[in-house]
Amino acid sequence: MGMRLSPPVKAAAQRLTLPMLVFAAGLLTVLGKGDVLLVDKLRMAVADASSPILQVIARPLSAASAAVATVENIITVYRQNEDLRQDNERLLQWEDVARRLGAENADLRRLVKLVPDQPQSAISARVIADAGGAFMRNVLVDAGAGDGVARGQAATTGEGLVGRVSEVGDRTARILLLTDLNSHIPVTVERTDQHALLDGDNSDRPRLMFLDPRSSVQVGDRILTSGSGGVFPPGLPVGQVAAIENGIVRVEPAAELSRLDFVRLVDYGLGGVLPENAVPPARPAKPARTRTPVEAER
Repeated sequence: MGMRLSPPVKAAAQRLTLPMLVFAAGLLTVLGKGDVLLVDKLRMAVADASSPILQVIARPLSAASAAVATVENIITVYRQNEDLRQDNERLLQWEDVARRLGAENADLRRLVKLVPDQPQSAISARVIADAGGAFMRNVLVDAGAGDGVARGQAATTGEGLVGRVSEVGDRTARILLLTDLNSHIPVTVERTDQHALLDGDNSDRPRLMFLDPRSSVQVGDRILTSGSGGVFPPGLPVGQVAAIENGIVRVEPAAELSRLDFVRLVDYGLGGVLPENAVPPARPAKPARTRTPVEAER
């Protein structure tokens, strides 16, 4: 057991502690003033003695500091990566928008190339549905009477004639394509100036009818509207002769009718000459009749 101080001794020690500390401080101050070299040596000796302890303590502190810095760097890199990922997603979205707008702009630019004569008005419309079926070839566009669309107006793209407006609603209109069974367009062969009628038969390539038997039409000849009948002005590109088989002349449309995105509805001031019953209701194609052996021999 440790020795216990009596209360008088303990009280005396407590009373002497403060004066002793003051005396020690004063002594050190005097020594520091009197002999700087001695104080420096004493301070360095204390530093040398405590150096190993400080080094042992400093190593884990340095490691912990480095670990904290590494974690902070990882967090910073992660946040920057998240920001870059979000920026990249936004850029990809804008890229999609830019590409879509670029494609639409290109379509609209092609549309404005095709007007041989100055029309009274023109409306660009988007194709919103393929309204055709097994016996019809037509499309629906998002422009109607409220936009100035009227029956009989020409439907074109930058490549050529697509068809004509056959039905008009308040906000939509139906375009009868030149490949439809009910489409009959007066045309002319550009190279020979021969007139004919382009008849749709629900195939991808309508045929030229009523050509002069002595016609010298050739594959590759361009076909234009003739202006006859007053429905279309002359000179609109329609297509070119793609095949001549068994006396049947097939025309490849200048416009890609299966991939229509936009059309231009052009009013050439000729709509008044188109009667209300100019576009008959669609009739189904006649099924091919099987020829008898006797007819085949003929």
